[in-house]
Amino acid sequence: MSLRINAVAPNFTAQTTEGEITFHDWIGDSWAILFSHPKDFTPVCTTELGYMAGLKPEFDKRNTKIIGLSVDPIDNHAKWAEDIEETQGHKPNYPMIGDTELEVAKLYDMLPADEEGNSDGRSAANNATVRSVFIIGPDKKIKLLMTYPMTTGRNFDEILRALDSIQLTARHQVATPVNWKDGEDVIIPPAVSDEEAQKKYPQGYRTLKPYLRIVNQPK
Repeated sequence: MSLRINAVAPNFTAQTTEGEITFHDWIGDSWAILFSHPKDFTPVCTTELGYMAGLKPEFDKRNTKIIGLSVDPIDNHAKWAEDIEETQGHKPNYPMIGDTELEVAKLYDMLPADEEGNSDGRSAANNATVRSVFIIGPDKKIKLLMTYPMTTGRNFDEILRALDSIQLTARHQVATPVNWKDGEDVIIPPAVSDEEAQKKYPQGYRTLKPYLRIVNQPK
């Protein structure tokens, strides 16, 4: 199964460190971030899980739930959480999925559907592609997906920035330019005519080119 932006995020039922969940029900009317890990007790992911715990209040402000995934059992997750708190200063404060049968990893196209076996005996190298991030909307559709190599820590500040853009552009008919941050000017897309733009933005906007019109971020 190959996933794309605007595809419906596959639903599943799984055990987590906070009990059993059915993914779509767990998301509810919120946004969600699903971020996966190839193996417990791996160094790069240890730093990521701790950072996300510290960043969780920012996601809460944006009505966004966060959930992690590793192919190891949830009992291992609990032990790993102690190491994360000790070394990173934050203990995971969000659920972690135990994907021992590799079902979620396969559903989300992180491992081949015909991959045999379960988590027993697998290494981080076997699971190298299970290092992805998915932003999922309240409509249960995938809004962003990114996959990182084993040795590159993810930039969750960028995920937060992208979430701000995705939520803004879901509310307003605008686009965000390169390196945009919340509060900065945005772009009026070509689908909005000049006449429509004048009605939408009576305070005015700047036309750099007929296809490039800049306006203050709408509230």
